[in-house]
Amino acid sequence: MENDSVCGKTKMDWVKEFPLLNSMILGDEVFWVNPHYTDKKVNQVPLGQKEIDDAEARLLRFAPYLAKAFPVTKAQKGLIESPLVFILQMQKFLEDWFMVNIPGKLLVKEDNLLPIAGSIKARGGIYEVLKHSEDLALENQLLAMQDDYSVLSSSYFKEFFAHYSIAVGSTGNLGLSIGIMSSKLGYQVCVHMSADAKQWKKDMLRSQGVQVLEYDSDYSRAVEEGRKIAQGDPNCYFIDDENSEDLFLGYAVAASGLKEQLEDMNVSVDKDHPLFVYLPCGVGGGPGGIAFGLKLIFGEYVHCFFAEPTHSPCMLLGLLTGLHNQAAVQDFGIDNQTEADGLAVGRPSGFVSRIMKNRLSGSYTVQDDVLYILLSALNESEHVQLEPSALAGMVGPVRLMQTKLGQDYLSTHNLMGKMKNATHIVWATGGSLVPREIMAEYIEKGNRLTQQNKNH
Repeated sequence: MENDSVCGKTKMDWVKEFPLLNSMILGDEVFWVNPHYTDKKVNQVPLGQKEIDDAEARLLRFAPYLAKAFPVTKAQKGLIESPLVFILQMQKFLEDWFMVNIPGKLLVKEDNLLPIAGSIKARGGIYEVLKHSEDLALENQLLAMQDDYSVLSSSYFKEFFAHYSIAVGSTGNLGLSIGIMSSKLGYQVCVHMSADAKQWKKDMLRSQGVQVLEYDSDYSRAVEEGRKIAQGDPNCYFIDDENSEDLFLGYAVAASGLKEQLEDMNVSVDKDHPLFVYLPCGVGGGPGGIAFGLKLIFGEYVHCFFAEPTHSPCMLLGLLTGLHNQAAVQDFGIDNQTEADGLAVGRPSGFVSRIMKNRLSGSYTVQDDVLYILLSALNESEHVQLEPSALAGMVGPVRLMQTKLGQDYLSTHNLMGKMKNATHIVWATGGSLVPREIMAEYIEKGNRLTQQNKNH
């Protein structure tokens, strides 16, 4: 290990203080329980239920517009929501493949089917574009809150928004959600994309009239450049995935939708029926917002775990060391090269990392090959098709039940005797927009790896 200095200490000193770091540097899969997690209420952020309720009310105001502008949302009356389904065959696959018993029921939250953008980013990205548009229209006295917002689909408003631009830095899905939404409203849009962004995502954006600027480096650089360029244009609004409260609130709204779905399915969440939620994590906004919302609603009865690729464990690194966004995985010799493009982030959001410090139960990493094996197994067992990064959550229940740290967590929180009543939700973050031929390649790769690992 090279002994360069990171934030005033040698890498060797960091590893001595946090031995798990050594496994992370070696690219091993790890499971981490957050020592700062507390069941008690923590209120160190200026966001709460009031702000989430405000965001939810705004989405309701925009529902008539969305139903008109995107007919695919008509059936849901302009609301952006995804199905929650039991995946009992996949649960059996996980138990057989990993030789572990997963007590309770396993479900998948299919954000891969979210309308408009086909990923979790439809929540935060679209919400922030809509909020900015409402702010502009209200400031210019073109709209009142009690109006029917479907008027926003008129050519008058398109011409108005055409005087403004929106920019964002993205590895792919956030760019898609913001590009599609902003372009529909009439904005000029520029998406700054990192080297690991998939070509089909760039092509799709360009087909919507979105300008795509490509960078040879990773996500953090794309965001930095985008922010810099936007600062020079007073009419350009930069959506900042690393620091945006509006994006965060757009994701947090998902928690109340999930609560309703669980109630409709007669699934209880209380002291005898714990809820475990496994969320793929890149920079942290999506999983952070959802976990924040879930903790506000379910408190100590929900346990949230983040999932990251072994080569891009930026949020885990930030939380483990307490450095948050002060260090990138590259500072520790981790290359940030992963097939899970949506999670290929070297430096986490400091804003989200600090909010999660006491709210996140733990985190784990997963190898790319495992993502493909799970991808093909989910397609085979449940006919659900996800992109690789969206499978990161799937191995969560396995890690919880299979590792000593996972067992210790259940013991410490008096959950051992309640696991037969547990509900495990894997948050599926994207997949429905993947071109058919590329999805076929993903499944074929997963099948091949499954055969190779049959005797694992």
